[in-house]
Amino acid sequence: MQWWAVALMSILVFAGSSQFICVSMLVSGAAAWSIVLTTLAVNLRHALMSSALAIYLKRISRWFLTFFAYGITDESFALNMARFRSGDWDKWRALVVNQLANAAWIISTVTGTLIGQFIPKGAFGIDYALPGMFICLLVFQLQNRIFILTGILAALISIVWYLFIPGDSYIIGASVSAATLGFFIKQQARRRQ
Repeated sequence: MQWWAVALMSILVFAGSSQFICVSMLVSGAAAWSIVLTTLAVNLRHALMSSALAIYLKRISRWFLTFFAYGITDESFALNMARFRSGDWDKWRALVVNQLANAAWIISTVTGTLIGQFIPKGAFGIDYALPGMFICLLVFQLQNRIFILTGILAALISIVWYLFIPGDSYIIGASVSAATLGFFIKQQARRRQ
C-alpha cells in the first residue's frame, strides 16, 4: 500500500487490529463489502469500551464525546479505566491519552510503510508482540472474580466455538458472548448484595 493510503486508513479507522485484518483480506483478494463488515464486527468492542467509560464522562458535550470516542483503543481504554477508577483522572487527561495514542499510531504506521520495506520479514518478532500486548491488557483488567470469570468464559467459549463452528468468527463470538454473560453475572451479584 502507498504511504498516503496507510495514513488515510489510520486516520479513518483508528483500530490496529482492524487495519491488520483489512490488509490481510486485501492481500487475499476479499470483496470490499466483506472487509467493511469484518472491520465493523471487530470494532464492535469499541462500543463496549465506550459504554464502560461513559460512567466517568457524564454531562459532557456531544462534540467532546465524539472526539474522545474517536481515540479509544484497547490500550487507551485500559489506561483511562484504571486511572478513572483510582479517582485521580479527568476528561481532559483522558482525551490527551486518546489523542496522543492516535497521533503516535498515524505517525508510526506511515513511518512503518516508508521504512518497513527495508526490514526482513519476521525480524522483530511481531508475531509474538501483538498477542503478548493483548494478553497484558487482559491481565490488567482482571481486578475481581467477575472479571476473571468473564475472561475464563471468553477463553472456553472461543475454544468450543473454534472447534465446532467453521471460520474465524470464534473471536468475535466469544467476546460478545462472554461480555454478555459477564454483564448478567455482575447484575446477579449486585442483586444479592
